[in-house]
Amino acid sequence: MLQLKSLPIQTVHSLGPLIVFILATTAAIFDGQISELLIYNRSLIMTGEYWRLISGHFFHSNGNHFMLNTAAVALLWALHGQYYNYKNYLMVFMASAIVCSLGIYWFSVNIELYVGLSGVLHGFFVWGALMDIKHNEKTGYLLLIGVIAKIIHEQIYGASADVELLIGASVATDAHFYGAVGGLLAFFGGYHRANKASA
Repeated sequence: MLQLKSLPIQTVHSLGPLIVFILATTAAIFDGQISELLIYNRSLIMTGEYWRLISGHFFHSNGNHFMLNTAAVALLWALHGQYYNYKNYLMVFMASAIVCSLGIYWFSVNIELYVGLSGVLHGFFVWGALMDIKHNEKTGYLLLIGVIAKIIHEQIYGASADVELLIGASVATDAHFYGAVGGLLAFFGGYHRANKASA
C-alpha cells in the first residue's frame, strides 16, 4: 500500500503533474468561455489552428470525465513519479499529445471533435511501465501487458457503454492507441539520448 512518505512529493517529480492538473482545472472552470477557441476541432485545425493539437487535451466532456482523468494523472504520479523530472515529463506529455492528435487527424477522420487527457495518460502508462522494466521492476512487464491487452480489447470490442454514459460522450479508443504509441516513442527517444550522452 502506498504511504505518504513513499510518494514522490519532491518538486522535481511532482511539478509536471501539478501543472497538468492546474491547466485541466482552469479549462474546466472556464470551459464555456474558452473551449471553442482551444478544443481539438478537425475543421479548424485544417484552417491552420494547430495549437488545438495540444490545448484540446486539457478539456473534458463533463465533470465526471475531468475527475476520472485528473485522478489518473495523480495515480500515474504515485505509480511512476519517481521517474519524472522537468524535462522527461514535458517530453512524454508533448510526444503523447502530438502523436495522439495527429493520429486522430490522419487516421481517425470520423472524429471531428476530441477532448480529454486519456490518450496522453495511456502514453504515460506505457512510458512508466517501460521505465519500470528498465529499472528491473518486474511489475513493469505486468503493467505493459495489461495496457496492451486493454488497447487491443478496445480496438476489437469498443469502449464500455457504462464509461460512455458516465462521461456523456463517446470514448475515442483510437486516441488511447495513438497516445500509447507516443509514450513508446518518448521512451525510446529518451533512451537513445541517454545512451548517446554516455557514449
